[in-house]
Amino acid sequence: MIRAAMVGLGWWGRHMVNSIKGSDKIEITRLTARTPSKHQDFADETGIPLVDSYEKALEDPDVDAVILVTPHSQHEDQVMAALAAGKQIFCEKPLSLTKDSVQRMVAAVNKAGIVMGVGHERRYESTMEEIKRIVDSGELGTLMHVEANFSHDIFTSVESDNWRGSTEEAPAAGMTGMGVHLTDLFISMLGPVAAVSAQTARRVLDLPTGDIVTVQMKFESGATGFVGAISSTPYYGRFTVFGDKKWVEARDDSHPQHGGKTHLISCGKDGAQHSETFPEKDPVRANLEAWADAVLTGADYRFTDEQRVGNVALLEAISRSVKSDGSWQQV
Repeated sequence: MIRAAMVGLGWWGRHMVNSIKGSDKIEITRLTARTPSKHQDFADETGIPLVDSYEKALEDPDVDAVILVTPHSQHEDQVMAALAAGKQIFCEKPLSLTKDSVQRMVAAVNKAGIVMGVGHERRYESTMEEIKRIVDSGELGTLMHVEANFSHDIFTSVESDNWRGSTEEAPAAGMTGMGVHLTDLFISMLGPVAAVSAQTARRVLDLPTGDIVTVQMKFESGATGFVGAISSTPYYGRFTVFGDKKWVEARDDSHPQHGGKTHLISCGKDGAQHSETFPEKDPVRANLEAWADAVLTGADYRFTDEQRVGNVALLEAISRSVKSDGSWQQV
């Protein structure tokens, strides 16, 4: 059993605490946040002790690991501090905002001999697991194109000065909150991305970073891709991979945090469409428990260092493209 401190208690940190309640692999034993006094209600509700700083959590002998749900620019320093304290680490996505930073993080955790978990829980959704299996099997033939949209209205309640909407922490609108999940899936299935062109817009939300992002990409393999993410619309989730022999698509009923059924649709050369519906699953819990297994037993964890670094390098290139009016940028 891993005893962990949840560091960051916004809506997602609280969701993660509730998601793994009752797990026999990981237990939240401490809570902390930038302003602890704002979260005493949650500590009282859960019965989990609240400590007044990250440093206190690192010093606590009842804490084996930290789960970082904090502003992206803080991740590198917090990871290094956890390593110095001898703690295991699970870090929310994106791991960092620059390739150089994430490379330093990966090198440090590898030197320490630990597995760094990463908050890309969408790899653990049933439909995504099945699409990954289909892609790897070769059923699609030559991979031609992948496109996906992950949009919702959760950020409509975010204040304009919240870090999630700042140009420093979210330099390409919804990419850091939503889009990086999709590009992580892209990279896991189609390999590295070579170049990107991206643009953002601000339509209704008072967020400096904007509320729409769209990205075109070219993979090193020669395939192409597209990502869209809107921060102010009813939930919409779609993920499609096209091959010359078959295409396959995932559709969601609701945001992964709310559960709900997911649907898989495919179509081959005969033109007949086939569909399958998967029951509810909690991918957040699945990811955290898979990381715990890797730490405790040495089990394989789905994320390679190349993918960890590659997705942040891609985010950095997208941010450069946004700043240069959509010009193509090498990753």
